[in-house]
Parts: sequence; C-alpha cells; structure tokens
Amino acid sequence: MRRRKFIALSVGAAVSWPLAARAQQTDDKQRVSILLPFAEADAEVQTWIATFVQALRESGWIDGSNIQIDAHRTTPDVGRINQAAIEVIDRKPNVILAPGPLAVASLKQLTSTIPIVFLSVADPVGSGFVASLAQPGGNITGFTLGEFTMSGKMPEILKKIAPHVARITVIYSPQQGVPQVGRLAAVQTAAATLGLQVSAASAVSTEEIKHAIEKLDGESDRGVIVMPSPATITNRNLIIALLARYRLPAIYETPVFARDGGLVAYGIDRVVLFRQAASYVDRILRGEKPADLPIQDPAKFTLIVNLKTAKALGLTVPESLLATADEVIE
Repeated sequence: MRRRKFIALSVGAAVSWPLAARAQQTDDKQRVSILLPFAEADAEVQTWIATFVQALRESGWIDGSNIQIDAHRTTPDVGRINQAAIEVIDRKPNVILAPGPLAVASLKQLTSTIPIVFLSVADPVGSGFVASLAQPGGNITGFTLGEFTMSGKMPEILKKIAPHVARITVIYSPQQGVPQVGRLAAVQTAAATLGLQVSAASAVSTEEIKHAIEKLDGESDRGVIVMPSPATITNRNLIIALLARYRLPAIYETPVFARDGGLVAYGIDRVVLFRQAASYVDRILRGEKPADLPIQDPAKFTLIVNLKTAKALGLTVPESLLATADEVIE
C-alpha cells in the first residue's frame, strides 16, 4: 500500500466526524477549523487533511485529546463558501486553515482577530490578504504557490512532449481573481515566445468544464493547460477522461492529475503544503502571532510524467525531460 493512501486511511477518520458529534465534546481543547471548498470525500483531499493531522500529531497535538479539528466541507460556489465561513467563525476556533484564495477571501470578511493560515494562494499581497510577504500584519499568514512566472514553464514543457501543438486552451477559474489572472498572463507571455496561440476557458462548474473541453474536439493541433482550482481538482477524473477521448495533450499544475492518468503535471504538491501549514498552526497554538510569521514561497516544484498516457496519445517524451522528472509513471 502506498504511504499516501495509508496516511489517509489511518488518520483521515480523525476529521470525518459529523459536526454535531464534535459539538458534544468539551470546550477545554484548542480548536482548529479547516474550510474546504470540496463537497465530496475526495481521496486526494482526504490525504491532504490526513497529512495535516499527522503533522500536528508529530508536534504533540493529538486530535480528540488536546486539540479538536473540524473539517467544514462545501462546494466551490462562492455563496456556499461564504456560508461555510460563517459556520467556521461561529465555532470560535483558535486557528483556521484555509486552502485556496476563495476560502481566505470569505474568512477575511468575517474576522480580523482569529488567526488564519492559508495555503495554495498564488499572490496573497496582490489579493489583499496580507500587507507584505516578510511582514504579513494582521491575522493572516501562510504558504504560496510561487511566482506567476513558474506557470510560464507549462507551455514549454507541453511543447516538448507534444511538438505538434500550435494552440493552447487554458482552463481556469476567474472566480479566484488575481492569482488565476496572473497565472494566465504568465502562460500567455511564455507561449508567445514559442509561437503558440493561447485562449482561455472559464471553468467554475462541471458543465462549464465539459463544454470547454468538448468544443475542442477535432482540433488536432490543440493542447490544454489546466489551472488549479477546487472545480478542476474535484472534476479531475472527468477532465482526464474527456481529454483522453479527444486525444488532447494536457499539462496540469496539480501533481495528482498526472498520478490519476493525466499526461504531465508541473507544480506544488499539496501534501507538502499541508504539512508546512501544520508547522505554522503549531506555532500559533503555542503563542506566536500570524503577523510575525512571514509568508513562505515553495522550495520545490514537482514534475511528473505519465508515460502510459503519452503512449496512448502517440507521443514520445524526450529523454532530457524524463531525466529531470521527479516521478515517471509507466
């Protein structure tokens, strides 16, 4: 059994109890709430949460003993995220974990005092979440997805694997504002140097995602870049299946896509981010202030190539790219 799956099975149950059952527990524990814009019990999301819980355990925080962890799940819909954020605040947690800009934006409107640790936010300063990376100020700190320029490497990688590609469609979520717009701009700039045409397709729901991909049927010179968002991660199996059906080469910014059958992924592994986030939650629970904890950029981007998918698409992955890959799936 892979370690990622084992962690999810052995620790994930700790945060899967109904909130009603949680409410019956005593109030003498430190409380940590997680606002998750994922409605389903997604296996990958379970792994992220389990990693977070395990990291806290290693720091001495045992869920159900000296700490109480609540996972509040919702959909990527902004209205529902806002409602879930209200429920989180009503729990009066000591710290809130907020994966992604939509969760942070909702929580920021509701509290300026409860510490918030975010992850998977590309531009926290430009989004108005913090004053600066070195000195966040206020009650928010966390871990970014890196500079926008890193997204500019995606057209280059895709072109190496699929040299016939002349046009690229970027599937993104404009709901996430500055981060996604900035990443899209980085892709457009990089693609222009490669002579590639770029178009964007909004995808904030399952139907939009289906429509965006289905309209590309028959475009043999088309490639696809899938930006990270709750909608794309939740619908990743649909995305991978549709792209395979229409034989469209694609690159993703979330590693799980390649592990689940996508062609290639280049980005930050959320498992690493959730473990890092636990370190900041630990420090805040021990008395440090978010304002004094600098925003951290990722130390490593992960490149995963799925050779099985490449073969199905009739593509040959250059040896030079395989040599630099962190993971090759055969």
